[in-house]
Amino acid sequence: MVAVSGEHDRDGVSTVKVDHDRAAVLALQYLKGLGHRSIAFFKGQIFSSDTDLRWQAIEKQARVLGIEVRPELVAQLEGDSPSPELGYVAARKLLDNGAEFTALFAFNDVSAIGAIRAFREASLRVPEDISVIGFDDIYNAAFFSPALTTIRQPLKEMGRLAAELVVRRISNSRAEYPRELVVKPDLIVRQSACAASSLKAKLRREPRRQRQA
Repeated sequence: MVAVSGEHDRDGVSTVKVDHDRAAVLALQYLKGLGHRSIAFFKGQIFSSDTDLRWQAIEKQARVLGIEVRPELVAQLEGDSPSPELGYVAARKLLDNGAEFTALFAFNDVSAIGAIRAFREASLRVPEDISVIGFDDIYNAAFFSPALTTIRQPLKEMGRLAAELVVRRISNSRAEYPRELVVKPDLIVRQSACAASSLKAKLRREPRRQRQA
């Protein structure tokens, strides 16, 4: 058996996964270089195989880079819908908390797109008021407005490696096999992140009736 993503420490199972530490370093270093210090985060759904691994990497690399991960700036995606609505709802929770932040590192591109909608409804500009970085580099990330800066997860390469490993193991079941294969992600810089403003974005809490109008 070969699994793609997650952590599977079991006999007979190989795992092809992305280097989450590198992904966290790429995103956080980039935001820090742009002057961002108050950074919000989306955690993945509790059932996602990558949620814990990615979050552990973010916390670890944030400590190394001297970036504080503040609980009030962390929102967990809830639900199993593939819609941007999950990111929209999570972003609204961040806004309703009233805490100030100038950047968001989302769990994936779809939630990042939902978050941008929520920020715009709150009269916050992306990236001028809040920079947004996604994860995955889905096909329409480059064609969204603004084009989404993201961490590219090399899914095609991961699928190819998994298929090749399955074939090799079927061909020679007694051969040694790797417990895991780790692939490197890349930072894809587009238009949804920019230098932090010298004036912190003021996150305004509007009456819910007015927001829904």
